[in-house]
Amino acid sequence: MNDRLPILDIWVDPVSREEALHRVRGFLAHGDRPHAIFAANPEKNFSVPTDATLYQCYREADLLLPDGIGVVLAARLLHGVRLQRLPGSEFIFDICRLAEAEGHAIFVYGAREEVNGRSVALLLERYPGLRIAGRANGYVSPEEMPWLIERINNSQAAILFLALGSPRQEKWFAAHKGALSTVRVVQGIGGTLDTIGGNVQRAPEFWCRHNLEWLYRLVKEPKRIKRQKVLPLFALLVLKQWLSMRIARVMGGSRGAGCDRS
Repeated sequence: MNDRLPILDIWVDPVSREEALHRVRGFLAHGDRPHAIFAANPEKNFSVPTDATLYQCYREADLLLPDGIGVVLAARLLHGVRLQRLPGSEFIFDICRLAEAEGHAIFVYGAREEVNGRSVALLLERYPGLRIAGRANGYVSPEEMPWLIERINNSQAAILFLALGSPRQEKWFAAHKGALSTVRVVQGIGGTLDTIGGNVQRAPEFWCRHNLEWLYRLVKEPKRIKRQKVLPLFALLVLKQWLSMRIARVMGGSRGAGCDRS
């Protein structure tokens, strides 16, 4: 993507919800391969560069959503671009509405069997016209993977939701994208099925509206501190890069002014 923004060691696409959905519509209408949609957030800045397969997968992704508020603020500070946060856990519903309206079949792969089944039932209840052509829990063994790929292809699904968690879902896509014959859109949705199925409660609207969902989840699940401890470091690294850019501009301007005076 020519307009993709570098944020430290990862990237994000400067898209609104409408623009992101427009791209998905294009993938479905004109794509001839699976197109990957993943989330860009501060945690990914520290996990993606440490794994060559994961790094390549993100670098080649077709859509990197501005999932975390940290990435949104970094884009504003480093590039002067105002983004709105677009969590992957919300974008799945936009894709479902599009699929319902245009008749695209969906396959849901991941999570525990009871969570997967309950989430699919709730999606069908929410979108009565949605065509879910198949589903499978996330405990398919490597020996059974050819069988799963065959099921996905035979379902004629155009959209595949991967609820395997990161980095497992990205690595699954990297390993098997070439074997998917009818799928045109693949979204990594992490633990979203747990949210849909009610196992994990999303933050109330107030917290989401004020970009404090991360804090709500930390209060509800203190063990997340192991993951979220990278947030202050991410903020410091962004500030450091911003200061370096400012100093470079000032020094460049000073050199230019000196040349003019001579």
